[in-house]
Amino acid sequence: MTFHAALEAAAAHVQGCLSEELQDYCDAPVIAAMRYAVGGGKGLRGFLVMESARLFGLPASQSVWAAAAVEAVHAYSLVHDDLPAMDDDDLRRGQPTVHVKWDDATAILAGDALQTLAFDLLARPACSPDPARRVALIASLAEAAGARGMVLGQAQDIAAETAAMPLTLSKITDLQANKTGALIRWSAEAGARLAGADPAPLTAYATALGLAFQIADDILDVEGDAETAGKRLRKDADAGKATFVSLLGLDAAKARAAALVEEAETALSPFGATAEPLREAARFVIAREK
Repeated sequence: MTFHAALEAAAAHVQGCLSEELQDYCDAPVIAAMRYAVGGGKGLRGFLVMESARLFGLPASQSVWAAAAVEAVHAYSLVHDDLPAMDDDDLRRGQPTVHVKWDDATAILAGDALQTLAFDLLARPACSPDPARRVALIASLAEAAGARGMVLGQAQDIAAETAAMPLTLSKITDLQANKTGALIRWSAEAGARLAGADPAPLTAYATALGLAFQIADDILDVEGDAETAGKRLRKDADAGKATFVSLLGLDAAKARAAALVEEAETALSPFGATAEPLREAARFVIAREK
């Protein structure tokens, strides 16, 4: 199976899990908004969960629960990030954002519900028969998604918009390690946590991958096509925000992303050929067009 086929298969598996979970909910607008929010997307985080679990011989029927959990958190973060009080975006994944299709209140509540759904999914025995491993997943996702991870990064990003001085390269790297990198790290580490194994090699892999992902996002914001990307581009330049591209230059940013991919691939050496799909994922993040 090619990498893109494997990515699509994992995304479909996760989507099926989330769709089945949400089908028994009522037909209130907030539930419709939740179903809408989890649709589409690359499913990269869920793929990382399922592939990291496969390294330890865990079946997809088990790892899909953690994969669905992180995709629910990711969807919530996008719904809230698109709100007028945040990035004020009207397009996401080629479709109207949730607050545009419904309203701000529905978007806020849908995001809240998706976040709590994630922890519900991780608490299921189907996720792991070992309660201690389920607790470890819940605790680590809470940290990755909260004020020590993604939420902190979002707050740092908002603060940077009105800062007296543009951020330095070091501060941007720290910001993105929180805003984008924290969930990517959790996703890649999830397989080891499910297996009760040492996550250190996957942590090193995901740290490099997450930074490469964000640099690629900054490059896409400059070079990408809005229709292909499915979202508004050139936002950072219009806002005068410092990015990896503005600080390093386009060519140096591309070189840095490529070097990070090499770092990510090297970190997987303990797993040999079994980790090839994860190596391909690292190469994918800097070659994608959306």
